[in-house]
Amino acid sequence: MIICQFIFRPGMYDDDFHRLDGLIDAFARSLPGFRATETWQSSDGKVINATCYFDDMASVRELSAYPQHLEAKGQYQRWYDGYQIVVSEVTASYGDGRLPHVTGSQP
Repeated sequence: MIICQFIFRPGMYDDDFHRLDGLIDAFARSLPGFRATETWQSSDGKVINATCYFDDMASVRELSAYPQHLEAKGQYQRWYDGYQIVVSEVTASYGDGRLPHVTGSQP
């Protein structure tokens, strides 16, 4: 299981942002290795963490090569006041079963 976190400080969004964001989201969800997405926000609302879960790096690479994703990356300064990407491989995930289990393996 691969987790990709897009941690960012939002700026001003425009029509281009919304168009590209919708296309990228739809493409990510269409990938065979896509599993889920969730979004978290800091308590002060200034930083957002959009997290995508994938079964494999092949799907992550396919998303990163998607033309509209590349277009958006080239214009990120128009819409964000800073960002960081964290890509992690999950080796275990467990809990009491009362929350959705999206991350895959149990120890």
